[in-house]
Amino acid sequence: MLLVDGHYYVYRSFFAIRDLSNSRGEPTNAIYGFVKTLRRMVKDLNPQLGAVVWDEGLPARRTELQPAYKQQRAEMPMDMRPQLDFIREVVPLLGFASVSLPDTEADDLMASYACAAVGRKMEVVLATNDKDLFQLVDESVRVYTTNKADLASPKDGFALLDSACVQKKWGVQPGRIGDVLALIGDTVDNILGVSGLGPKNAAHLLNKHGSLDALMADLGAVENARIREKLAGARAQILQNREMVKLDTDLALPAPLEALRIAPRYEELVAMIERCEFKSLLQEIKAEAAAGSKGEGEQGELF
Repeated sequence: MLLVDGHYYVYRSFFAIRDLSNSRGEPTNAIYGFVKTLRRMVKDLNPQLGAVVWDEGLPARRTELQPAYKQQRAEMPMDMRPQLDFIREVVPLLGFASVSLPDTEADDLMASYACAAVGRKMEVVLATNDKDLFQLVDESVRVYTTNKADLASPKDGFALLDSACVQKKWGVQPGRIGDVLALIGDTVDNILGVSGLGPKNAAHLLNKHGSLDALMADLGAVENARIREKLAGARAQILQNREMVKLDTDLALPAPLEALRIAPRYEELVAMIERCEFKSLLQEIKAEAAAGSKGEGEQGELF
């Protein structure tokens, strides 16, 4: 199963490709980047099931804990808004389920789908840059990335980050990333951490003491007096932060796993792409449509 963080890839595509529009002057840069990226993921991974997951507001449990949560985020660029609507229409035509829940963030819904799939003995790939989701990485869950810093070689093109990669990147096992974030906060989400405590020092403390609970229960064992004092003074904030970054993994799924089999609707997809005037991409899709969807009739039953 491939689970894609929809808004992350729309934003990434929008800012990576600039000044692209059709003959009617409608911006198409985010659409082009998103469609190309999703099709590349299918080529790289050949998933059987897939969903693009969207943010639909903020959960009350987080905003009640910290009212300033994500309030600093800038408004969506005007040129992106119509493209986002178009992308959400085209996702099902590309063969992916398009899923969301009211007052729910994509990372929680992705976590719930991932846990449900692992419970059915599936392998799961998360296409995201969300730090919180790295908590889920284990023998059945990996993170898809094309970031050059995460590639073993530039020639690889993409990487699937496993537990060893996460350990190298964060200095702790995936299950302890929530503890790291509880200590250092997350400026992207406006979650305040312990002043002056960075990721490396946080990882060192957690590895030495074993867990956040063990660390906070025995602050007297922290050798650095300045850090010991800061941790003591920020105890309430730290424990609150841990609740903020904790993922919801048992949400009601808006579409069952059985509905997530990837099946492009080529005739409708061609019509949508023609509106954008992506000539080379259109030819690729028409060729696929003529040949039949890749792997059709070859995949085994999953359910």
